[in-house]
Amino acid sequence: MKKVEAASRSALERAAREASGKSYAPYSRFRVGAAAQVPDGRIFSACNVENASLGLSICAERAAIFQAVAAGCREIVTVVVYAPTESAVTPCGACRQVIVEFGPKADIVCICDSEDRIEMTLEALLPIPFGEQVQRNATDRRAAKDER
Repeated sequence: MKKVEAASRSALERAAREASGKSYAPYSRFRVGAAAQVPDGRIFSACNVENASLGLSICAERAAIFQAVAAGCREIVTVVVYAPTESAVTPCGACRQVIVEFGPKADIVCICDSEDRIEMTLEALLPIPFGEQVQRNATDRRAAKDER
């Protein structure tokens, strides 16, 4: 994992915790907050938002990354996830896939209400992402077409 300055790490963790307080989670009561940092140091935070049709809900991690993208950022360097639990929880599969799109080398930090924490790279959390296969297949198809 890259060394993130203590002040930056603290700001990310604070932003994720604060975002969880804005969560709309009437169904699961699982109020998650996330903060995504981009290379210039800006932090984008968000919470999970549930819907009665659960498939239409969005996780905090994806909401934070989508805010960064909407602001014109195309690279994420760190994602902090906070859950109000006794044990830290990692991003779900959908969030991991979105993180790999914008931060394939991102550091992931998962925090909770205890001292428990998980710190790892996205590469360790998602060693074989879907995107690599799609890109490889598209490249192979283009090469085969060019050979004809």
